[in-house]
Amino acid sequence: MTSQRGVFISFEGGEGCGKTTQRNRLGETLKARGLDVVITRELGGTEGAELLRPVVQGGDVGRWDALSEALLIYGARHDHTEKLIKPSVASGKWVLSDRFYDTTTVYQGYAGGLCMDVLDNIRRTALGDFAPDLTLVFDIDPVRGLERAMADAATRPVDNTRFERKGLEFHQKVRAGFLDILKNNPQRCVLIDAQGTMDEVQQRVWAAISQRYDIKNAA
Repeated sequence: MTSQRGVFISFEGGEGCGKTTQRNRLGETLKARGLDVVITRELGGTEGAELLRPVVQGGDVGRWDALSEALLIYGARHDHTEKLIKPSVASGKWVLSDRFYDTTTVYQGYAGGLCMDVLDNIRRTALGDFAPDLTLVFDIDPVRGLERAMADAATRPVDNTRFERKGLEFHQKVRAGFLDILKNNPQRCVLIDAQGTMDEVQQRVWAAISQRYDIKNAA
């Protein structure tokens, strides 16, 4: 175990923005440089949190209201944070998570209509002052993003498209919410243009990472 603290990076954005692919690509790049990397996601990341994933992401669009969603998600997030993210970062690992609390702020708050004060209280109760060291926000037109997301969903055996099916107006609010978070958190958040090829977007991600961190080969 190293005495040096690791790094926690969250990957955020609307549906179909390509953040999962870029999380995986960055993970491979960092591993190739000899770094210890943990790849994780929300909802999920721990056994208990993964159990809630299909409960929240599947079924009828109206299955839960925004408050119910937030409470379920933060229950999973607390478990994920305490059991995986915090211990990994404390032991010197780089943790790359597909989504974290900005998603809830946007999906249940900006787009879902839940009061921000309520969301902030839930977040503080579940996480205290814990936050990502860096958040990459992938921006794409919601029309294009939803096309990508639904095409990808068609290849999966289980339907987890409950949020994708909330409609274009909802996802336009999602995009606006992420852009607002970017504006209000310039030290933590970096905009990544998600248009273009996967290789082009990967270059933008690496530029953001290498500008923030002095990464040398550890092997």
